[in-house]
Amino acid sequence: MTVQRQLHLGAILEGVGTDQHSWRDPDLPGDASVDIDWYIRNAKLAEEAKFDLVFIVDSPFITPDTAPHFLNRLEPLTLLSAVATHTSRIGLVGTLTTSYWEPYNVARQFGSLDHISRGRAGWNVVTTGLEGAAQNYGREEHFLHADRYARAQEFVDVVRGLWDSYEDDAFPRDKASGVFLDKAKQHRLDHKGDYFSVAGPLALTRSRQGQPVIFQAGDSSEGRTLDASIADGTFAAAQDFDSGRRYYADLKSRAATLGRNPDHIKVLPGLFPVLADTDEEAQRLAREQQETLDIGKLLVQLGRAFPNGDSMA
Repeated sequence: MTVQRQLHLGAILEGVGTDQHSWRDPDLPGDASVDIDWYIRNAKLAEEAKFDLVFIVDSPFITPDTAPHFLNRLEPLTLLSAVATHTSRIGLVGTLTTSYWEPYNVARQFGSLDHISRGRAGWNVVTTGLEGAAQNYGREEHFLHADRYARAQEFVDVVRGLWDSYEDDAFPRDKASGVFLDKAKQHRLDHKGDYFSVAGPLALTRSRQGQPVIFQAGDSSEGRTLDASIADGTFAAAQDFDSGRRYYADLKSRAATLGRNPDHIKVLPGLFPVLADTDEEAQRLAREQQETLDIGKLLVQLGRAFPNGDSMA
């Protein structure tokens, strides 16, 4: 039996680039990362091309050597709310860390984006590997790796619970009788866990799609287990076809072990296309890009997730 499968495409809108050289492209505006018109224009192009989503990366820590896009860029939820009003079908996925936010705020923000976009919001759940981020949020030390993932699991569970604070028909809004809310259909969460205590309810109804879509991109064992537990879609960073197949099989196996239907998780591998009129021209452009790379800046990029982040991007 032939099984029909749907190819899903997403476009990462990263302004002047999360590498160290893309910003020098003469066709790219130098202020693209803070120009909302640039994001709107490219999101509309992706929508016209039938892409499923646009994706906004983010991180909570920088140094002077950080890649250009991260040095000066718009906050994802604000950005996507603006893009939502200029698009109608494409998904809007933003990155937000579970390590330095609170579930109630996140539930409200992404729930609001889901309403503004009429059911097109997605949350890329990250735990933040940048140790320097701790000092931006009143902590002397970053969370331990295992704690970050345990916290993330509980964080997402709480957010999803808050998104279900109201049943779909909780608001009759009957002006004749004066009944705005059916109180029996509003539900407190009353969550008390290892990391969070959240009473609820959230002051926002479910959106047209019910809840925002959850994405994740962890590649450690803990990260893959979190993927398998919470994700509707994952961003895979496999460098070749065989490693991509191994990642796919491992993720689906973990999902099945956790009692989930593996088919409910979509896997989106990363692609970095070089576009030109001919293969020869594309190969030439790719070579030129490689030749202009600065090994010093590449080492800085590699060091982002390691300790002593005050000297690394």
